[in-house]
Amino acid sequence: MSRASAPSQTFLLASLATPGAICLGLFFLAPLAIVGVESLQDGGGGFSRLFAQPAFWSGLRNTIVLGITAGLISVAVGSLVAWHLAQIGERMRTALMFVIALPLTFSGLVVAYGFILGFGRAGFFTLTLEKLFGVDPAGFAAFVYSPQGLAFVYSYYLIPRVVMLMVPVLVNFDRNQLAAAESLGAGRLRAIADVLVPQVFPAALVAFCLVAAVAIGAYGTALALVGSQVNILPLQLFTAVSDVNADYARTAALAMILTLLCSLAMAVGEAVAVRSEVGKGH
Repeated sequence: MSRASAPSQTFLLASLATPGAICLGLFFLAPLAIVGVESLQDGGGGFSRLFAQPAFWSGLRNTIVLGITAGLISVAVGSLVAWHLAQIGERMRTALMFVIALPLTFSGLVVAYGFILGFGRAGFFTLTLEKLFGVDPAGFAAFVYSPQGLAFVYSYYLIPRVVMLMVPVLVNFDRNQLAAAESLGAGRLRAIADVLVPQVFPAALVAFCLVAAVAIGAYGTALALVGSQVNILPLQLFTAVSDVNADYARTAALAMILTLLCSLAMAVGEAVAVRSEVGKGH
């Protein structure tokens, strides 16, 4: 490339990046800055009032439990599904990927209503278990309205995200390595643990961080499913924003804490992804 064309190339790249930079500034950085300034009013008194509430700490604990549990369930199930998809033909894999991705198009209200119809007190599966095994409908349905139950519900639309992240990794995995390990005397499980797991673990960890961040910040499904019965930070924030007499500094502080939790989860995932790419380069 000549020296004369270098400035024009730079100008072209800057022009292409400008629309994205404007959207990022207007719809993310500017609102985040406004909320951050609001949370620091009264010398950070909003954070003090927030930390003084026992409900915040129990909500923080439940939110972390929800994110970790939903992430683990989604990665475990999604990785197995991705492993199966990676072993079938490309045409069938594409068709199944389309079906698996359909839950991503549903709103939180639709997902919550579907689980109520299936696992609520009068749900199909609940009444079926009552007739077959004498399961108490109230006790069984109560699970759905707990942080662990929410993790189960969230997994419905988190598993497709894991599948879409893991399928390319597993498709490109050389299965001859497993055959070579087994030919040297390793059992099937030992070969998977020593050969497959180390190679796909970074991708699985990235997927876990992504879905955990989504679970931590989501509120639509939880609001439609449990209302205020489960104390998690997104529902606390929704309640505070809906209150006409809300303490805006405390509400902004809660929003910043929730943003920090999601950002930390995503940062860990990005760090793992970058480190994995650097390792492949070497």
